[in-house]
Amino acid sequence: MASIRRTLPPAAYHDQTYQNGIASTNSPLSVAAPSHKFVTSNATKSSPFTSTAAPFFSFNAVPFCRFLSAVFLQKRKGFRRSFYRCLIFFIVGCLLGIFLFGHVENDVRNHDFSFEIKSPHVNVQLDDGDNRSIEQDVFALNTVSLGVDTQLNYVSRFDFVPRKQLIVITPTYNRALQAYFLNRLGQVLRLVQPPVLWIVVEMKAASMETADILRKTGVIYRHVVCERNSTTEKDRGVHQRNAALEHIEKHRLDGIVYFADDDNVYSLELFESLREISRFGTWPVAMLAQSKNKAILEGPVCNQSRVVGWHTNEKSKRLRRFHVDMSGFAFNSTILWDPKRWQRHSSSPIRQLDTVKEGFQETTFIEQVVEDESQMEGAPAGCSRILNWHLHLDAQGLLYPRGWLFQKNLDVVLPVK
Repeated sequence: MASIRRTLPPAAYHDQTYQNGIASTNSPLSVAAPSHKFVTSNATKSSPFTSTAAPFFSFNAVPFCRFLSAVFLQKRKGFRRSFYRCLIFFIVGCLLGIFLFGHVENDVRNHDFSFEIKSPHVNVQLDDGDNRSIEQDVFALNTVSLGVDTQLNYVSRFDFVPRKQLIVITPTYNRALQAYFLNRLGQVLRLVQPPVLWIVVEMKAASMETADILRKTGVIYRHVVCERNSTTEKDRGVHQRNAALEHIEKHRLDGIVYFADDDNVYSLELFESLREISRFGTWPVAMLAQSKNKAILEGPVCNQSRVVGWHTNEKSKRLRRFHVDMSGFAFNSTILWDPKRWQRHSSSPIRQLDTVKEGFQETTFIEQVVEDESQMEGAPAGCSRILNWHLHLDAQGLLYPRGWLFQKNLDVVLPVK
């Protein structure tokens, strides 16, 4: 059977609609048919791209136009649909970013950002009484409490100001109250502003018990051993102090030397006033008499810082040149190893003498350090305060356990019911 095919005139292509509902010419989203003027032979005259872009491009636009026409004709439906969707979403995103979040710029101008890490377990607060000015958000934190709700207004005792070193010499020996005396003196020295060097001297050998006490005090110390033989308590103290003086002279320690027996009572003000001494300083000391039924005062009488007289109540000690207790004076350590600085005429070492009678060790030692009262300094001003006590509270005849451990008499007296 013969088939008859009717060909539509060219004008019919413009009125034909496609089955997917997209108009060929009347729709603004339509793409022209293959007979569009992109593919005409005279492309340079009929192409809209060449007519508008001719002033800007000097190359031949025919290959470029053919490439665009091929892209739009082969994938005209999928490409155009994706392109318009992306364009719509891009415009919507720009509008949302401008109008919904446009107030961020105003907040940045009015407020400053603070980039900090806050932990729920760390509370950082400024002291209430802090009157320091805060400029440009720069401030210092004085109190940091870790997981503690209470406010701790702690002020450090140590302000790291350069000070003279205090060299405290303490002779000690095994007795019942030795641990009590050393612990008490160690706790006092621990409260003194540094630098403090505590030289503790023992006879023959350094005991483990004394070394353990010194380590626990937290004070910088040197444990020195005196190897001299002594027969009496007087000679023992003299030899121990001389061993400490030899240690200072050998190592050229610079500071203020003070003889502090472990059985005396001291105030913190005493140690702070020692740093004001330039050469030799002295002050009155309160003490119990040997009978322990009255208190006596021994030391200088001062007019401001100048020594004008002495306190003494013992008739047997009135023959002494200087009426001072062993814990009632201090001196510069450079006198021991730098005699030229102080214009000393004798180059012999300064030591305490064990050949003099008891009670005269102080005055014979001071006579080697100074010539007269004009080279002394009264401390504090006027010598009107008692800064330490010499009580003579040594326990006689009391036994103490070896190593401070009880190994006997551990029987149960009252059993637990």
